[in-house]
Amino acid sequence: MQAVDHDHPRYKWVALSNTTLGTLVATINSSIVLISLPAIFNGIGLNPLEPGNVSYLLWMLMGYLLVTAVLVVTLGRLGDIHGRVRIYNAGFLVFTLTSVALSLDPMAGGGGALWLIGWRVAQAVGGSMLMANSAAIITDAFPARQRGMALGVNIVAGIAGSFVGLVLGGVLAEWNWHSIFWVNVPIGLLGTLWAYRSLRDTGLRRPARIDWWGNLTFAVGLTALLAGITYGIQPYGGHTMGWTDPWVLAGLLGGTATLVAFCLIERQVAEPMFPLRLFRNRTFTGGNVATLLGSVARGGLQFMLIIWLQGIWLPLDGYDYESTPLWAGLYMIPLTVGFLAAGPLAGHLSDKYGARLFAAGGLVVMAVSFGGLLLIPTDFGYGWFAFLIFLNGLGGGLFAAPNTSLIMSSVPAEARGAASGMRATFQNAGMVLSIGIFFSLMVAGLAGSLPAGLDSGLTAQGVPAPAARSIAGLPPVGTLFAAFLGYNPVRELLGPDLLARLPAGNAQTLTGREFFPQLISGPFHDGLVVVFWFAIALSLLGAAASLVTDRPQARGRTTGTVKAPDGPDRAAAPVRRA
Repeated sequence: MQAVDHDHPRYKWVALSNTTLGTLVATINSSIVLISLPAIFNGIGLNPLEPGNVSYLLWMLMGYLLVTAVLVVTLGRLGDIHGRVRIYNAGFLVFTLTSVALSLDPMAGGGGALWLIGWRVAQAVGGSMLMANSAAIITDAFPARQRGMALGVNIVAGIAGSFVGLVLGGVLAEWNWHSIFWVNVPIGLLGTLWAYRSLRDTGLRRPARIDWWGNLTFAVGLTALLAGITYGIQPYGGHTMGWTDPWVLAGLLGGTATLVAFCLIERQVAEPMFPLRLFRNRTFTGGNVATLLGSVARGGLQFMLIIWLQGIWLPLDGYDYESTPLWAGLYMIPLTVGFLAAGPLAGHLSDKYGARLFAAGGLVVMAVSFGGLLLIPTDFGYGWFAFLIFLNGLGGGLFAAPNTSLIMSSVPAEARGAASGMRATFQNAGMVLSIGIFFSLMVAGLAGSLPAGLDSGLTAQGVPAPAARSIAGLPPVGTLFAAFLGYNPVRELLGPDLLARLPAGNAQTLTGREFFPQLISGPFHDGLVVVFWFAIALSLLGAAASLVTDRPQARGRTTGTVKAPDGPDRAAAPVRRA
C-alpha cells in the first residue's frame, strides 16, 4: 500500500482499484441480506411471515437501498465542495464501523430486528459516501480516452456486487448469519487504510453553502414516495394490496408534493444541491432516465428469479426448502458472469467507437432476454435458463459503463460529484421502485388464479373446506414472501395442528417438495407474463432514452467547454454572444 502521488502514471490505477473495492462492498451489502433473511430471522427468533413482522421484513429489504437513494446526491454535492476523496474516505470508515455493530446484535425478536435495521441505515450512509464519489474520483483521475474503460470496471463491479451478494450471503448464512456482516470488517479495514494513504483530491473543488431546504425536502419527499410504493404491496381492508391505505396514499401524494416543492426550491437557491440546470443537457437527462428504467427492470428480474427458483424450480428438482436460498444464488451465477464479461469490454470499446450505441444496444439485449424468459416453461431445462440470464447480464454489462460515461462526460468538471450522486440516486431509486412495482404486478397476476387453485388443491388432499377457503382467501403476497424466503408455504399456512388431523399420506403430500410448486406454477407463470412484458417495455424505453442527443450548439450562444457526443471533452474557443 505504498502511497503514489496524484501525478504519477500509476495513480489512476490506484484510484480505480480502491474505488472499485469500495463500490463492490457497498453494493454487495445491498443484496447479501436479501438471500440471508431466513437465517437472520431464525437467528433472532422472529417469524417474518406473521402479519406484525412484515414491516421488519420490508425494512430489511428496502432500508439500505432507500437511504442510499436519498443521500447519494447530497454526499456527491458535499464531495464537490469539500473534496471527493475526503467524503469517500469517511464513507469507508463509517461502513467498516457499522459492519462491526451489525455483527454484534445483542438482542432477539423485534428488538434484534430493530437493531439490524437501525445499523443497516447507518451502514447505508457509509455506502452512500462510497457510491456518490467513486465515479467522480475515477473521472478526475482518468483522461477521456480511457474513462469509459475505467468506469466500466467500476460500474460493472458495482452492479455485479448485487448478484455476488446473493451467492455470498447464501454460502455464509448456511454457516452463521452473523458472518454476512463479519466479512465486511477485514475488507473495510483494508480499504479504509488504503484509501486514506493513497487517494488524493485531483478534481476541481468549489466552496459553496449547503442547501439545507433542498436536502430536507428531497430526503422527506423521496423517502415518503418510495416507502408508500413499497408498503402498497401489503394487504389492506380486505384488498390483496394496500393502494387504498390512507398511509400509503399519504406517502404517495405527500411525497410527490414535497418533491415538487423541492424542484421549486432548487430553481431559486444560489447553490442548489441538485443542479437542475444539468437536465438542460439532453445527454445527461437521457442517460439518467435510461439508468432509472434499466435499474427498475434489473431489480425486478432479481426478485422474480429468486421466487421462481426458490418457490418452484428447485423444490421440483428435489432440493429441500431450507437449502433453496443457497442454490438459488449459485444457479444465478451466469447473470453475474454476463455482467463481468461485457462491462469492462464495453467500456473499452465505447472509448474507441462511441458510448451511445453500446448503451442503447445493451438495453435491447436485455429486452430480448426478457422475451426469451417469457417463452420457457416454469419447470425449465437449466441450459436455456442459464443462457437467457447470461444474455441479460451481458446486456446489462454493455449498458452500464457506456451510459455512465455519457452522463459523467456531459457535465462540467466542478459538477461531477453531484452528477455522480444523481446517477446513483436514479439507480438506487429504481431498485426500491422495483420492489413495489414488480411485487404488485405479480400479486395482480396471482390474485386471479391462485385462490381457486389453492382451494381445490387443498380440499383434494382432505383439508376441510372451511380451512381451505380461509387459506385460499389469504393475500397472495404472503405466498410470495414464503417462496421468496425459502419457506414451505403450505406447512406455514396449514400449521401443525391441522396437519396432525390429516391422514399421514395427505399431510406428507401437502408438505412435500412438489405440491406447492405444481400448484403455483400456472398462476406464477401468468404473473411472469405481466412482469416480463413490463420489463421489456422499460428496457426498450431506456434504450430510446440512451439515444437522445443534444441539439447542436448555436453559434454565438455558448462559451466554455463543449462535450463531444459520446463523452470526450474538447476545448472550445470563447465566442462572442450574439
